[in-house]
Amino acid sequence: MEYIHGGDIYTYTGMTDFSVNVGPFGPSMAVMEAARKAVAEIGNYPDSRCGKLREALEKDTGIPGKQFVFGNGAAELIYDVVRAVRPKKAVISVPTFAEYEQALQTEECEILYHEKKEEEGFALGEDFLEFLRDDVDIVFLCSPDNPSGRSVPKGLLRKILRICEEKQIFMVLDECFLDFMENASEMTMIKEAAKSSYLMVIRAFTKMHAMPGLRSGYAVSRNESILEKMERCRQPWNVSIPAQAASIAALKEKKRVQTTREFITRERKWMEEGLAEIGVTFFPSEVNYILLKSDLDLFEKMKEYRILIRDCSNYRGLEKGFYRIAIRQRGDNHRLLEALYDIYSKSVKVEETEETDGEIDHDPGNDV
Repeated sequence: MEYIHGGDIYTYTGMTDFSVNVGPFGPSMAVMEAARKAVAEIGNYPDSRCGKLREALEKDTGIPGKQFVFGNGAAELIYDVVRAVRPKKAVISVPTFAEYEQALQTEECEILYHEKKEEEGFALGEDFLEFLRDDVDIVFLCSPDNPSGRSVPKGLLRKILRICEEKQIFMVLDECFLDFMENASEMTMIKEAAKSSYLMVIRAFTKMHAMPGLRSGYAVSRNESILEKMERCRQPWNVSIPAQAASIAALKEKKRVQTTREFITRERKWMEEGLAEIGVTFFPSEVNYILLKSDLDLFEKMKEYRILIRDCSNYRGLEKGFYRIAIRQRGDNHRLLEALYDIYSKSVKVEETEETDGEIDHDPGNDV
C-alpha cells in the first residue's frame, strides 16, 4: 500500500521531521503519564462507549454527551461517516486532505472537485456555493485546510451550512488544526454542529497535543441517525485505554494550548520573514505549517541536510514543486532556514555560471 502522508520516519530514518504537522513541543508530561498509568489496564477491553472521555467532553464543551462519536483518530471517523451516509455524489474542495477522497472511493461515490485558486492562496471562495447542487449527498471541508493552512471565513461556512440544510446535504467539517489559530474559539463550528442535523465537526487530539501514535478523535453532530450508523459500522473497541486516558488529560491543558498557540503565531511570522528574505515562494498560513512552491526539488535537496519535508505533489489540485513544512521549535526552524538559504544560494551561483559559460568572448582583433 502506497504511503501518501507526511511523517514517514520509518522510511527516512535519522532525519529532523518537518513533514508532519503536530504540536512543536511533543506530548505533555501529563498526557504521557496518563497513558503510562493506563497501560496497567490493558488486560481489559477498552470502554467501547468512551464513557469517561464522553463525560469530560460534555463538561468541556457544554454539548450533550450523546452527540459525540469517537474514533481511532480523525481518519477513522472520516471513513465511518462515509459508510453511514453512503453517498452517491459528493463535493470536496482541492487541494485538501487525501482521506476524504479515499473514503468516498470505498463507496464508489461520484466526486465533484472544486478547485481552489493558487493566486488566491488556495483559500475557499464564494464560487464553492455553485457546487452545492440538489443531487449532492455529502460535502467535505477542512478549516484550517491542509496543506494551505488557510481557514474558511465563518460567515461563508454558515452560508454553506444554510444551503446544505435547504438541500439536505450532509456537511462534514474537519477542524483538526483549528486549535493552532489565534481566534480558535471564535472560528469553531462545533456549537452549530450540536444544533444542526446536517453538520458534523471532526476534531482530534493528534495535532495540538502531539499524540498521533495513540489515535484518538471525536465528532459532533445533532444527527442521531448518522451517529447511530457510525457506531454500528465501527469496530467496537476502536479507542484504546491509554488513548482515552491521554485524551482526558489533554482536555485539561488549556494553558499549554494557549502557550503553544502564541508560540506558533510568533514563530510562523518569523519563519515567513526568513522565507521571504531567502526568496522562497510561500503561501501565508494561519496555523503550524506553511505551503511552499519552488522550481527546485526541495524534497530531495533537503534530505541532503537530514531534513524531511512534505512533498505535496500527490495532493489533487497541486503538482510537482509544492512542499509543506511544519513549524517546530526555534533551533530546528533556524536549521531549516539555513538549509534553504544554502540551497537557494547554490542555485543562484549555478545559474550565474551557466549564463557566463553561455556568453561568446568578443575579440576586437577579429573586427574587420
